Amino acid sequence: MITLVVAPLVGSVIGYITNDIAIRMLFRPHQAKYILGHKVPFTPGIIPKEKGRIAASVGGAISVNLMNQEVLEKNLLSESMLAKIREALDQYFITQQHNPESLRVYLEHFLEADDITQMAEKGGDDLTEVIYKKLDRSDVGDKIAHVAVAHVMQKMQHFGKGFGDKLANDGIGHGGGFGDMIGRGIRKLFGQSGADVASQFINALAEPVENALSANINEMLRNNSKEMVGDIIHSELKNLLDRPMSDILKDKKEDIQRIKDSVMSLYCTTIKERLPKILEAVDISQIIETRINEMDMDEAEKLILEVMKKELRAIVWLGAGLGFLMGFVNCLFL
Repeated sequence: MITLVVAPLVGSVIGYITNDIAIRMLFRPHQAKYILGHKVPFTPGIIPKEKGRIAASVGGAISVNLMNQEVLEKNLLSESMLAKIREALDQYFITQQHNPESLRVYLEHFLEADDITQMAEKGGDDLTEVIYKKLDRSDVGDKIAHVAVAHVMQKMQHFGKGFGDKLANDGIGHGGGFGDMIGRGIRKLFGQSGADVASQFINALAEPVENALSANINEMLRNNSKEMVGDIIHSELKNLLDRPMSDILKDKKEDIQRIKDSVMSLYCTTIKERLPKILEAVDISQIIETRINEMDMDEAEKLILEVMKKELRAIVWLGAGLGFLMGFVNCLFL
């Protein structure tokens, strides 16, 4: 009777201890042990001994089966992931629309202050150069002169109308624009030939005045436009950097939406077209293998035990249960 109790209990203890030792021997000892120059069997433990092979196998298995292009693309382009990105973009712009920081201060969260200044200076210089070359090669002076002369002639028409009205009131003209009123007034005073000469004289003034003005404007632009444009651009860039983010984004609902759409489109395009190259460049398998090989065995043991603590403890108790059963069965045959 005592045998029926003692034998299963002894078997249970043996099963518990042997399984516990077997699990510990997966990790320990971390280094090979020697006695009188002879290596002790089963040292180091299985995992330390096969660490390199295990690292390569785990890295390959994860990259092939868990983090391959198909799996990543499916998850990165899923509706839930896209919804999270849209929500993050919405929250980001809501925050920035109420951000009192200047653009300069905001950029300093990501860049050094000196780098921001240098970028602004370089950008201003480059933009100045582009605009200056456009001005130097274009007919800007001609266009400005033409608009200016046309504007002056229009003002003269208004002046002529008033002067013509005065002539009409004096019994000379009948009202109208500069050409009409002055023409009729001169006809009254000097006859048709005098009116024709005056009209031709007025019209003839426009072309030489426009040519002279155009030449002067073009010369001014060639001599001074780069400095003028540079001052304006650098001043505007400084003003932009000093403006609050909330002010910059104020009433920019449509622009913000376009930015959001562009970000989403860029994200989807990158995942669809660039993911294979990204995975090739990243080499997930190699990263995992390297990381495992770099891990200290104490760290690796702790990590594995934390992940599989419940399962490994179940194996120990399973050994105890099997030992109890084997001890009981053995008693039946005694």
